[in-house]
Amino acid sequence: MAVDVVTSIEIDVDRDQVAAFASNPENAPRWYVNISSVVLETAPPLAVGSRMAFVAHFLRRRIAYTYEVRELRDGERFVMSTADGPFPMQTTYTWSDTADGGTRMTLRNQGEPSGFGHLTAPVIARAMRRANRKDLQRLKSLLENSTT
Repeated sequence: MAVDVVTSIEIDVDRDQVAAFASNPENAPRWYVNISSVVLETAPPLAVGSRMAFVAHFLRRRIAYTYEVRELRDGERFVMSTADGPFPMQTTYTWSDTADGGTRMTLRNQGEPSGFGHLTAPVIARAMRRANRKDLQRLKSLLENSTT
């Protein structure tokens, strides 16, 4: 069973600022609750083909995986994917302007868990949705309350 989780939030910060911060993998541990570290495997700036190694903790498990940038449209769309670990996944960020000058950010995670994860896909999806809501709320709070 495939997992496809879409979550979004409105952030009262300019779209280019939100996109620049969120798409910088070095910022991920600051706003993703479950990500403990990110190491760039390719030199900046980010481009299609750039690779970064993530370490996360999800459902009480340590997960290490490498994302590769698949698409990058500054201020509009950022797509990265991994084939590593028990859960090959694609993560997509999109940004659009809100009527009041803020940003609507949408976070989408799609994947097909393998092994035991295949049987627990509904549980994984619920946990991911809950985590994504917390992550986007943390991003909103961080950006709206600071001058990053």
